[in-house]
Amino acid sequence: MIENKLNIKTEPEKAVLVGLITRHQDKHKVDEYLDELAFLIETAGGLPVKRFIQALDLPNSKTYVGSGKLEEINQYVKAAGTDMVVFDDELGPSQIRNLEKELECKILDRTNLILDIFAKRAKTAHAKVQVELAQYQYLLPRLTRMWTHLERQRGGIGLRGPGETEIETDRRIIRDKIALLKKKLLQIDKQKATQRKNRGKMVRVALVGYTNVGKSTLMNLLSKSDIFAENKLFATLDTTVRKVVIENLPFLLSDTVGFIRKLPHDLVESFKSTLDEVRESDILLHVVDLSHSDFEDQIRTVNETLSEIGVADKPVIMVFNKIDAYTFEQKDEDDLTPPTDKNMSLEELKTSWMAKDNHPCVFISAKTKENYDPFKNLLYSQIREVHAIRYPYNDFLY
Repeated sequence: MIENKLNIKTEPEKAVLVGLITRHQDKHKVDEYLDELAFLIETAGGLPVKRFIQALDLPNSKTYVGSGKLEEINQYVKAAGTDMVVFDDELGPSQIRNLEKELECKILDRTNLILDIFAKRAKTAHAKVQVELAQYQYLLPRLTRMWTHLERQRGGIGLRGPGETEIETDRRIIRDKIALLKKKLLQIDKQKATQRKNRGKMVRVALVGYTNVGKSTLMNLLSKSDIFAENKLFATLDTTVRKVVIENLPFLLSDTVGFIRKLPHDLVESFKSTLDEVRESDILLHVVDLSHSDFEDQIRTVNETLSEIGVADKPVIMVFNKIDAYTFEQKDEDDLTPPTDKNMSLEELKTSWMAKDNHPCVFISAKTKENYDPFKNLLYSQIREVHAIRYPYNDFLY
């Protein structure tokens, strides 16, 4: 049960999930994507109740899925009284319009869902402006679908933020709002840049990684602070910066918004100033959830995003977190197939490609503090190298 602002308990919205097996993603990959989509729905306050998967070379240009699968979904939605159908890829305006007409319920895509969670999580004025801008940029090409009825005034998942209280049919008004938000964001960006400049030349370390890998928990551990951390996606939106001292060496540590597969481009653009903390850092702590079944794909997603924002060449320490939750499938003695990450022990993983990568790495549990001292020593040595180059005459520190 969910309590709203009037303290009236309401049932969570029931959601059907839809994904496609294509030339670019097999059944295993689609299952993982839908697992993540289900977690996104739960984070937004919904309840995933059913999944539909279809194999197509390409998404149907009119309805994403084929007519037979659409009828199957329609029958389930009507019989189960489902509130919404959520598609794992971004839908075009005509696809959404056609699907709403056929299914007669709320239609969301992954992008809309992520934007909704960001709207729910945004607490500061800065984060709210960034999210609102991304929402309007998403809505602009979809105005013909979004504003033709009053359903948005009912609220619920995917309907937070702009448009809840007023219907705006004029594209010019939306464009004016986008221009105003960009101007406001530019002012905030300048303020943030001034704040970063005023911090001087202290060594900067940024925590980066997939969403929900334990960055905030590690931040709390290093800085002895109490930053909000929970087992939900995008618990952190605003960048938090703390001054940390290891032995005699001070540095600035920032916790940044988590990345995710298929992260909306508009969101990356609007969160530019937040990502500037990453751009201006000296060292990146790439935190990985080792207990996740698909952590290698998450590493690739983060690396691709870092490359997108132009920081792929920065020094990186790979921090394989949550070793306390790591489990593996024991191989049979007569199984001669090459070992994979799914059936390698933690000790074997430590000597695998991860340890032989170009980046220094460490295996820890931020929750139980296991291997925390070796991690802290590695971080100290990396920071000291940067500090020694920046302040070559401060020998007394060493």
